[in-house]
Amino acid sequence: MRSASSRRRPVADRRVPVGLITASEWAWRGLLVAAALAGIWWLITYFSGVTVPLAVAVLLTALLAPINSRLRTWRWPGPLAAISTLLLTALVLAGVFFAIGTQVVKEWPQLFDKAVAGIGTLLGWLASGPLHIDQAQLDGYYAQLTEWVNNSRADLASMVAAAGVGVGHFFAGFAIALIATFFFLASGQRIWESILRVLPSHYQERTGRAAANGWTSLVAYMRAQVLVALVDALGILIGALVLQLPMAWALFALTFITAFIPVVGAVLAGTVACALALVSYGPVTALIMLAITVFVVQAEGHFLQPILLGRAASLHPLAVLIGLAVGATIAGIVGALLVIPVLAFGTAFIRGLDPQRLQEPTPSRP
Repeated sequence: MRSASSRRRPVADRRVPVGLITASEWAWRGLLVAAALAGIWWLITYFSGVTVPLAVAVLLTALLAPINSRLRTWRWPGPLAAISTLLLTALVLAGVFFAIGTQVVKEWPQLFDKAVAGIGTLLGWLASGPLHIDQAQLDGYYAQLTEWVNNSRADLASMVAAAGVGVGHFFAGFAIALIATFFFLASGQRIWESILRVLPSHYQERTGRAAANGWTSLVAYMRAQVLVALVDALGILIGALVLQLPMAWALFALTFITAFIPVVGAVLAGTVACALALVSYGPVTALIMLAITVFVVQAEGHFLQPILLGRAASLHPLAVLIGLAVGATIAGIVGALLVIPVLAFGTAFIRGLDPQRLQEPTPSRP
């Protein structure tokens, strides 16, 4: 006859292992967190007409915060310091655009003549080159294009209407971002303190310290982003000056401004530079300018951004590179624009919650 202990052993063997219980508890809690994050992301995307301009306003505030802080140290009132910061930025941009516009107006007639001559050369090459496209074929292609345009007027009109709505949304978002930037510069500290008072009192001090740590990291990131844009613009400028392209300084300004827009900015500036090289000196110069542009873009994406932005945001360069790819995959241009600032702020915020335990280790000397 079996003993009582032997009869109970199979029951004990059928008990769920402790490791599986722990894993299941982590799993369902992780699913709840993922569901909460998915709900927050849905709200952000649903109200993107407001959330995206506010996010841009936060980045602009971080970029202009040093100027605003300097004016505050001179005992300027908050609204006056904020409006002066915005006006100073607008005056600098207007001066740059005026100088570039003067250069464009001066060189435009010569560039237009080169463009007409370049089109004539292209048509001649199409007729006498390996493609052997004569004038009759070109006329046929033009007639087909005209017929397609006439038959697609409704589709083209809807596309133009959609583009007009998009332009309207852009200017509305720009107005929201500008107004929000003013209020963030003028009374951002009071706004944050009002939000902080919503939290329980025993969390306020730690959360305030962590948010200040995250804001410092965000300001450092924006400074590094300006440096990255400046290096990109200098690379395009040097290439344009070496190739003696017209409107080289206009390319410098265009590259500097568009460098703040990931992927699309680099493609836009490179396309304009290559088009100027093609119109001015032909396909060989355009290919050289294309090589210079590709080198600048690759240096930005694989060296400048991971190193400089990672150092400013206290992130590993690999984390910056992967973050840019993931952000662009999830939310396109907006995701690539915002993912590194979010990582910079979030990482510094978490470290600020418990600086004694989460501070970065100091490298030991050999």
